[in-house]
Amino acid sequence: MRAIDLYAGIGGWSLGLKLAGIDVVASYEWWQPAIDTHNGNHGGSLKPVDIRKLDLADLPKDIDLVVGSPPCTEFSYANRGGNGNIAEGMKDLVKFFEVVDHLKPKFWAMENVPRVAEVLRQGFGDPKHALYRFRDLKPQIEVFDFSEFGAPQSRKRCIAGNIPFDRVKAYRPKVGVRTLGDVVSALATDDEVIDPVWGVRLETAKLTETQTEPPLNAEELRMNRESKEFHPVYNNMSFPDPMDHPARTVTATCTRVSRESIVIADPKNSGSFRRLSIRERGCLQGFPITYQFYARSFSEKAKMVGNAIPPTFTYLLAQAAQDIAPEDFVGFEDAAKELALPRFASLVTPPDKEGRTYPTTRSFKAALRTLRFKSGMRFELANASTDDGTDWTVRFFFGSSQDIREVELDGRIEHDLRKSTLVETAWAELRSTLAKTETDLRATNPDALQSVWTHRSSGIGPYELTDVLGDLADALHSRLEAKASFATLEFAKAYVLKAAGDVADEDKLPGQSKLEKYALRIISGFVVGDWFNTLDWHTRHKAAA
Repeated sequence: MRAIDLYAGIGGWSLGLKLAGIDVVASYEWWQPAIDTHNGNHGGSLKPVDIRKLDLADLPKDIDLVVGSPPCTEFSYANRGGNGNIAEGMKDLVKFFEVVDHLKPKFWAMENVPRVAEVLRQGFGDPKHALYRFRDLKPQIEVFDFSEFGAPQSRKRCIAGNIPFDRVKAYRPKVGVRTLGDVVSALATDDEVIDPVWGVRLETAKLTETQTEPPLNAEELRMNRESKEFHPVYNNMSFPDPMDHPARTVTATCTRVSRESIVIADPKNSGSFRRLSIRERGCLQGFPITYQFYARSFSEKAKMVGNAIPPTFTYLLAQAAQDIAPEDFVGFEDAAKELALPRFASLVTPPDKEGRTYPTTRSFKAALRTLRFKSGMRFELANASTDDGTDWTVRFFFGSSQDIREVELDGRIEHDLRKSTLVETAWAELRSTLAKTETDLRATNPDALQSVWTHRSSGIGPYELTDVLGDLADALHSRLEAKASFATLEFAKAYVLKAAGDVADEDKLPGQSKLEKYALRIISGFVVGDWFNTLDWHTRHKAAA
């Protein structure tokens, strides 16, 4: 079979197709580092091509299979919260279908992010849509999880095309399931390295892209853990990433402290945690250990790997296009017997380093532990840069992910609540703790706290402050809970609802049931937040100056 590869990237389509015996006669790509990687591994001479401007008359003839992965950025929910430029992304989908319509191959397949499945279904059914003129292609449109088809990574992608998907699914028992731990342990050996997917063998000295970043420091560990285990809106993730499951999706861009980063316990350094090397990312994406990534930086390599389609899945699609029966399926290890290192190894590119200093206006937001309730409801410490320096404030948010609201903590609530004998008594029992906290705070000030946060000095940092305030609220809550009666609990519910909006039952606040459920703990947060926000700690250093 003869195939062409549109939006070819670093060769995920071409590798899978070639290993299955298909002749890829032409590939098209615009990004130079991806082209260099494609050429270096496949012995080609591709040049950058703007596929949108590709003349259909210049395409090869007698093509049996058209494949490709149009850019997905504009359709991704990770792009500006899902608000990418859909019209811009549609131009590449239209171009792909124009090529398919022009060449009329026996088979075709397109890969993209899951959201595109609905875009395609809508487009083929709406006479006003840009894709409606291609409706006669009548594709199958499904979202596949590539971890079910040989890749050691849970990566869900839309596949549209006319290759028989049932045949692809029939291969599933033949490829098995691989995990993050399979990849990490295979690459960590000091002896001969055996590819965890393809079975290719290499001397450890010849394995490239194994350089790892410095371990995450204490601050980075805290930020990663907070974003994964205690995110105020999104579902919890494991930290570190579990080794006995396929990895989470390998992304093209992420930082040392992003929620999306895959973080593992370093198998070679007990007690330390790190992100993945380029080779580990490449293996999770289904690329063999012989594959080289020709780019000028670690971040460029991470981008090209994260944007690729796993050749494990394209190999299965290629088998199905050739009508290979499940009983005749050729597994990954047999297909990869001829794989070898390319002529030139990729350049060594040092990985990212931990942040040394940050902008003086570096922002901070973190929920106080014991006062984070999910669905967006939390008490958080946050900073704000002003002409006079940096302000630090405890804020309370509640509601739903679509309707987040705030209760201002300016001292009035604490003053009001301490009229309650129960609250005043419990608060008085914390007098020595409060005094110690104020004494500790005198060792710093708002601008000094910001200086620690930007790594310009040492001392008490904002995370330590969130823990102090969270512990204070927890201590107050324990005392209130120990003495609370039914009437007290009803008072707490009524007070919290009044502070949050004072609405009638028939016109409920967003997240009202959660406000009522945690009312007593919210009361504790109100008191501590108001107390902190009105301390002269915020202004004492300015008066002294």
